[in-house]
Amino acid sequence: MLFTKIGPAGQRRLAGARAVLIGCGGLGTAVADMLVRAGIGHLRICDRDYIELNNLHRQTLFDEDDIARNLPKAPAAAEKLGRINSDSTVESVVVDVNPANIEQLCEEADLLLDGTDNFETRFLINDLAVKTRRPWIYGAVVGATGLSMTIIPQDTPCLRCVFEEAPPPALNPTCDTVGVLSPAVTIVAGLQAIEAIKLLAGRAADVNRNLVSVDAWTGRFASISVQNAYNRGDCRCCKHGEFPYLAGTYTSKSALLCGRSAIQVYPPCPLQTDFPAIARRLQPIARDAVKHNRFMLKARIDDYELTLFPDGRAIIKGTDNTDKARSLYARYFGA
Repeated sequence: MLFTKIGPAGQRRLAGARAVLIGCGGLGTAVADMLVRAGIGHLRICDRDYIELNNLHRQTLFDEDDIARNLPKAPAAAEKLGRINSDSTVESVVVDVNPANIEQLCEEADLLLDGTDNFETRFLINDLAVKTRRPWIYGAVVGATGLSMTIIPQDTPCLRCVFEEAPPPALNPTCDTVGVLSPAVTIVAGLQAIEAIKLLAGRAADVNRNLVSVDAWTGRFASISVQNAYNRGDCRCCKHGEFPYLAGTYTSKSALLCGRSAIQVYPPCPLQTDFPAIARRLQPIARDAVKHNRFMLKARIDDYELTLFPDGRAIIKGTDNTDKARSLYARYFGA
């Protein structure tokens, strides 16, 4: 309250605000932690995944005890946050956010927050935000580099103004294929959190409307004006009101392969795959040689066998859980 840009009035607005965080990994845990410590009134955390040992270097709300207790990410985060600020209501939902449930999950939210790891869910959030004219904050980190952008529908560019389509798997590295540094995550989460505080405290005029790019390793920051993408663009989402991800048109689908302990995962739309590039990216984390020909690519990672086909379709062998299969697809193929 001593910070004049917020003051008592802004703090009261923040205490009455409601936000939905989709994804509770590195970015999600850090953003949630900062907002609860800042005094947000209600935070709903939605995540489909559970905690693994290799999460702990960057997912700052979790510890080894959470793994021993087999806790999913959302309730583990809510439990910790409840001990930080009992005046904030933190609700956890263990769920795969998709077109069928996102509108209900985000009801009454003043702000949507991106803690996801894939473009399909980000485009889904973007569709809902533009349709309902609610602000949301995009964030992404891989390696030591990251991006953040605040999206205010009908004012700033939406995500599809800037990224019309998701990049193909060969051009879309993930934390699980090239690694990620915790300080880079914290920097981007801080950028997201400060913009969230501005919006929820009633300081929308002070929001940074640029795309912010960070390279934590070199210390490079860039704030890039993308406003012309909205002013001069012809975005099918925010200019024409087309919401294919919300309608389920581009939703990835999955099917259990009978008797095989395997799930077939389909991308939202056909992809052009570069098998040699994907093989080079997966080789450092594969159990043995990543093999490919013109028909398919096959890799064994941990307890799973992943087979990728030229159109982006994959068979994930080693699980009969569709949510887990989709999570593995996003983790290693980045779509």
